[in-house]
Amino acid sequence: MISTAAPAPRRPVSPWTAFRPKLIDALREGYGFSALRADVLAGLTVAIVALPLAMALAIASGATPEKGLLTALLAGGLISALSGSRFQIGGPTGAFVVVVFNAIARFGFDGLVLATLMAGALLLIAGFARLGAWIRYIPEPVVAGFTAGIGIVIATSQIRDLLGLSMSHVPADFLAKWVAMWGARATLSLWALAVAAGSLGVIVVLRRFVPKAPGFLIAAVLATLAVALLHLPVETIGSRFGHLDFGLPTPHVPAVSWDRVKQLAPTAFTIAFLAGVESLLSAMVADGMTGRRHRSNAELVAQGLANLVSALFGGLPATGAVARTATNVRAGAKSPVSGIAHAAFVGLFMLVGAPLAVHVPLAALAAILVVVAWGMSEPQKLMRLMRAPMGDRVVLLATLGLTVLVDLTVAIGVGVVLAAMFFMHQMAESASLSEGSVVDEDGDPDGPEPADQRDGLPPGVVVFQLRGPLFFGAATRFTELLLTISSPPRAIILRMSRTAVVDATGVGVLRDFIRRCRQDGVRVILSGVREQPLLVFKSMGLGPGGGEVEYAENFAGAVALTRTPALS
Repeated sequence: MISTAAPAPRRPVSPWTAFRPKLIDALREGYGFSALRADVLAGLTVAIVALPLAMALAIASGATPEKGLLTALLAGGLISALSGSRFQIGGPTGAFVVVVFNAIARFGFDGLVLATLMAGALLLIAGFARLGAWIRYIPEPVVAGFTAGIGIVIATSQIRDLLGLSMSHVPADFLAKWVAMWGARATLSLWALAVAAGSLGVIVVLRRFVPKAPGFLIAAVLATLAVALLHLPVETIGSRFGHLDFGLPTPHVPAVSWDRVKQLAPTAFTIAFLAGVESLLSAMVADGMTGRRHRSNAELVAQGLANLVSALFGGLPATGAVARTATNVRAGAKSPVSGIAHAAFVGLFMLVGAPLAVHVPLAALAAILVVVAWGMSEPQKLMRLMRAPMGDRVVLLATLGLTVLVDLTVAIGVGVVLAAMFFMHQMAESASLSEGSVVDEDGDPDGPEPADQRDGLPPGVVVFQLRGPLFFGAATRFTELLLTISSPPRAIILRMSRTAVVDATGVGVLRDFIRRCRQDGVRVILSGVREQPLLVFKSMGLGPGGGEVEYAENFAGAVALTRTPALS
C-alpha cells in the first residue's frame, strides 16, 4: 500500500551550523563509556608522540621547551574542543619553525605574541567570512614548495645540535647559518654525533619494524638514559636553558601601537595562512581516513580562538598537525574528546614529569626534527611534481628556493602570483575564435552545426565560434582575432555556447567591438549565451533589450534573425 501522506516539512538549517564544533555532534549522537575509553587511549598515544616533538619544535623555533608544551596544552585542547573536524589534533608544528624563529630574532618574543594575536584575529575573520573553501584553491606546487623549503630550513637549523657545535650565536639567514657552522667545524663533538646517530637509528628501525611504537619518545628516553648513565659530555635542555618553569603563566597582552601592527602585519598574515592551510589539509587527511566530512569554516574559527589563547598565555602559534591527527585516527579515536585527552596528558606531564625534561640531550631532539623535516619535504611528491608541466615546476622551484633563501611570506606571495599567471596564460591560450570548419558539438545548447558553420548562411553574414573563457587574460587575443575581418559584413553571428565565463574586461572588449560594428552598420547577434555570461552582460548594460546587441537562443535562431530587419 502506497502512503499518500504529505512528507514532513524539513527543518530549516541554521546559518550557524557551519560553525558548530564536531564535539557537539559527537555528544548528540550518544557518547558512552566505550567511546570514552577509546578516546582516552588514543589521546594518550598522541600525547606520547607530541611530548618530545613539542619541545623540539619550540627549541628549533628559538623559544624554550616549555613554550611548546604550553602550546600543545592550551591550543591543542581548544582546537579539539572547537574544531570542525572530529579527529583534529592541534599544537606547534614544523610549518611555523621558520616564521617563528625569524619573528623572535627580529621583533623579540613579545613581537611574536602580538603577531600571533593578530593571526588569530585574521583566522576568526576568515572563518566567519566563510573563506574556508577558498584555501583549498592554493596550488599544490606552492604548498609542496614551501613545505619542502621549511623542511630544508629545519634540517639545517639542527646541524648545530646534531654535531654538537659550540656556537654563541646562530644567524637566522640560511646562507649565513652555513658560513657560521663551517667556521665552528673544529668544535664538532663525536659524543653528540653518536647520540644523534643512535637516536636517528632507533626511530628509523622502529618505524620499519614496529611502526605503532612511539619512536620519538623511545629515542628521547634511551638517549637521555645513555647520557645520564654514561656521563657523556653532551649538551642537554637543562645545560642550555637552565631551570624551566612548567607552570601556567598569567595572561599577558604586549604593548600595541599602530606602527608595531604595521611592522608585524606580514608575519601575522603568514602565521594565519599557514595555520589555515595546514589545519584544513590535516582535516582533509582525517576525512580521507575515516569517510567523515569536516566543516572548514568552523575549523578556521577554532584555529583563530586557539591562537588567541595560546598567545595570551605566552605560547607559540598552533595549527592542526597532519601526523598527530593521523596517529589519532589510527589509535582508534571516536570523537574530539581524544584531542582534549591528549592535551590533558600533556598538562599532566608538565606537572609531574617536568624535572626529567631538563636531562633530555639536544642531539636527540635534533634527530627527531630531522625526521620531521624529511617527512615535511615529501621527496616522492617533489619527484612527481617535477614531471608536471613546466609552469608547475617553475612555481615549485621558485617557492622552495625563496622559502629557503629569502622569506616564507615572499615565497608564498610569489608562488601564488606565478601560479595564477601560468594559469591565466593557459586559459588565454585555450580561448579560440574560429570561422569556417568547426568540430561536432552534439548536445550543444546552441544547436547542431554542419562541418562548416558557413554553410547555408544568407549573403553578407559572417559567423564566429568563441571557445573558452572571455576574461582579461584572453581579451587581447580575442581582439586580434576579430580584427582579421577584412571588410564589414552585413551581420556577424558570435556563437557563445562554449564560453562559460566572462569578466569585466571581456565585456569591455566585446562592447568596443559591437560599437565599432554599429558604426560600420554591421549587426551583431550573440547566440547560445550561457548563464554566467548572460548575468554579467545584463549587470553591465549589455543584456537583451539594451539596443546595442541582439540575442538568439541558438544558432538556427540567429541565422533566422539575420533575415529580419535590424533593431533600431
